[in-house]
Amino acid sequence: MTMELKIVSRENKESGKQKLPVQFEEAFRPDLIHRAVISLQSRRRQRYGADPRAGKKQAARLSRRRRDYKGAYGKGLSRMPRKTMTRRGMQMNFVGAFAPGTVGGRRAFPPTSEHIFAQSINDKERRKAIRSALSAVVDKNIVQSRGHKVPANYPFILTTDSESMKKTKDVLELLGKLGFEAELERSNKPKVRAGKGKMRGRRLKKAKGPLIVVSGKCDMLSAAKNIPGIDVVEIKNINAELLAPGAQAGRITIFTQGAIQLLEKEKLFM
Repeated sequence: MTMELKIVSRENKESGKQKLPVQFEEAFRPDLIHRAVISLQSRRRQRYGADPRAGKKQAARLSRRRRDYKGAYGKGLSRMPRKTMTRRGMQMNFVGAFAPGTVGGRRAFPPTSEHIFAQSINDKERRKAIRSALSAVVDKNIVQSRGHKVPANYPFILTTDSESMKKTKDVLELLGKLGFEAELERSNKPKVRAGKGKMRGRRLKKAKGPLIVVSGKCDMLSAAKNIPGIDVVEIKNINAELLAPGAQAGRITIFTQGAIQLLEKEKLFM
């Protein structure tokens, strides 16, 4: 069944209606959305690894042969690599070294920089996940369950002339007229992160606010980028993570009329 949304002007007045394209009719698949988001996040993960010589920088070879110098033959020592700390004549004082179970020894299975974190996903699944996320953002119940402060007339489509806004204060005024004051306040309020991340330069975190989807290169892309919690993106560049941050579908999203028309005309993500 084709869904129809009202078109709202910059003064929050209804100026017509627009039918949503077939991309918004996809069945809601949170499992597929989760896979697509994890695939995107995994490709940003930086490789890391231990020094290949870590724990191996000492001479720890110990002979077990009879009458070898520095030998352990007949001394009742276990077969562990050892290094010499002190000696008195031919009597050596050894301590364990090099082996994983010793102090300062190597790790048994350290992380290696050759490890690949990227998780692949089929193109058909990725596009299906985007369509599923699109169908979720126009479902008011799913958006509210995500914690957003939803205006009474949501969902709606914004007129294309709003893409020409050049100033941040004009975008804030527009969002206020559209009923997003509570949502902007929610996304601007920082929270103290749980766990050790707050001791590692990530003390605070903020909620994701509205996503504004425009038809192409425009002034609003730079005018709204400094507003906390808000993302502005071209319709051809949307992905599962923008529509479902944290792999949780239902981000509150504002489409311009030009973006919807381009989505239908070029059959994006089909």
